[in-house]
Amino acid sequence: MGDWLLFIALPLIVFQLTGSALGTAVAFLLELVPAVLLAPLAARLVGRFDRRRLMVAVNIGQALALLPLLWVHDAADLPIAYAVIAVHASLSTLFEPAKNTLLPDLVDARRLVSANALIGLNQNLGRLVGGPLGGVLLAIGDLSLIVVVDAATYLLSALLIATLPASDAASSAGAGHRAGGLWEALGIRRLAGAYAVILVTSIAQGMFLLLFVLFALGPLRGTDADVGLLRGIQAVGAIAAGLVLGFLVRGSSPRTLTAASVLAFGVISLVTWNLPAVTTGIGWYVVLFAAVGAPGVVMLAGLVSVLQQESEPRQRGAVFAAVGLVGAVGQAVGILLGSLSDTAVGLLPLLQVQGCLYLLGGVIALCWLPRALRPASAPEPGAGARI
Repeated sequence: MGDWLLFIALPLIVFQLTGSALGTAVAFLLELVPAVLLAPLAARLVGRFDRRRLMVAVNIGQALALLPLLWVHDAADLPIAYAVIAVHASLSTLFEPAKNTLLPDLVDARRLVSANALIGLNQNLGRLVGGPLGGVLLAIGDLSLIVVVDAATYLLSALLIATLPASDAASSAGAGHRAGGLWEALGIRRLAGAYAVILVTSIAQGMFLLLFVLFALGPLRGTDADVGLLRGIQAVGAIAAGLVLGFLVRGSSPRTLTAASVLAFGVISLVTWNLPAVTTGIGWYVVLFAAVGAPGVVMLAGLVSVLQQESEPRQRGAVFAAVGLVGAVGQAVGILLGSLSDTAVGLLPLLQVQGCLYLLGGVIALCWLPRALRPASAPEPGAGARI
């Protein structure tokens, strides 16, 4: 929930202080730069250290990094907000690879898709609460309350992660099993299709991050609370999809799941962007944004499962650091494209491009992802007990 409080509040704060799409784009770009610069370091750290302890330390750091936001009051304080964004992004560069690398140590390979879907379900429960709450708290002008609540969620997360079994990451780096590096991970041929899907969909996501705020406050004539509502309501579809994948669907093909979900994402996006020509009633958009949450969580579950099973245990930390790098580069390109909405290009044409990029990603997934995943690798020595 804490991530979504911050994710909704900070772009709105920057937009309110700067009044421009370019200023908001700078905030998003600052969030992506650490993922590019720190990817090699993240690959090494995740491969060498206990991932559980690393995640706990990152969560504590994220809680402390929020405190400077208490001093943000007007445009003169904008550098403080930018600094918080950069620090949080740097810490997230470590957290996400550690999380995705730890899961195969805890869960049998046959249940990876379901496990990843359930993680997506939990994240979207946080979105359902955090997204609207972030918009509402900002609408009533209480940034300090957002900081306190957000910091508390990170500390609670650290406590929960501390209860997980330890992962002996160092064991896979010893005895002739050197942890894989970033460039080695990027060169794994069977993952090329997954990287391509991530790149294309990340460009679309980067465009969305900026264009959505402009779309909601412009053509929809919405409010800050509407922005939080629409972003948060995506969790409804995501939760439903997570439940189906987590408990009802076993042995699903990650390739099929990924391709179908990315294509569905593109279709729903294009319908949403063009609907204002017919109606601006907020209820219609609540339904559409709820619906688009389902393919979103299915896409992530499918892609993460491919990456986990197609990489060797010693490579996984580097693979997910590489994913962060590819995703950050794609989102940076998308944000720069989205900033063209301030020019003669305009908002509507860019929204069409954004939706079509998801359609392209679906075609790439269908044609390029592995049809059959590798057999599960043997457990690493010292890995946590599987469930």
